[in-house]
Amino acid sequence: MTAGRDPYRILTATAVLVVAAIAAVVSFVHIESLAARYGQPLLAAWLLPVSIDGTVAVSSLVMLRAARAQVSAPGLARGMLLLAVGATLACNVGYGLPHGWPGALLSGWPAVAFIGCAEVAISMSRRHAATGHQPAATLATLASPSLDGHQTPGQSRRAARPSAAASQAAILAAVAGDRAMSTNAELAQQLGVSPRTVRRYRARLASAGSS
Repeated sequence: MTAGRDPYRILTATAVLVVAAIAAVVSFVHIESLAARYGQPLLAAWLLPVSIDGTVAVSSLVMLRAARAQVSAPGLARGMLLLAVGATLACNVGYGLPHGWPGALLSGWPAVAFIGCAEVAISMSRRHAATGHQPAATLATLASPSLDGHQTPGQSRRAARPSAAASQAAILAAVAGDRAMSTNAELAQQLGVSPRTVRRYRARLASAGSS
């Protein structure tokens, strides 16, 4: 079973999207009603929830993209996410305050549910991206003569190094399994080969896929 067709990943993504959609609709209604209650014109009342929850969505997507690329999320994205989360939570809770603390808790729950599901998705993406790079690291050690630079006196060069066919198969498998789409230089450094070699194997995979 391929990773792209993993039913658990598909179910998880679907559940996150459903919860996010429900939370977005409920939050929109709450913020729009709150804005209208406090004198905002109709257009502003409609646009305010889009700007607040849209900032949550954009910041979460940026952090998710950074997690998949295995790079640090921009500080501005983290800051805007915290600010937008605080704003949407405050607005949703404020909408329910006239009905006492039960109303405030019920009104604030959609924002909490959305943030929790988004963080789960980002954490899963981080783990998946790290797992996708494990074969490349293993193959890099396979392509190197020795891990610690020491060889026993009776160890032959053929025993220390894999065969040419095994090395080619290892590089081809690593290039095919590079889910994060690393640059030629990055993947070449992991495998201990030249960027030109990585580029050649990627061209071979592309031609095989188109045939």
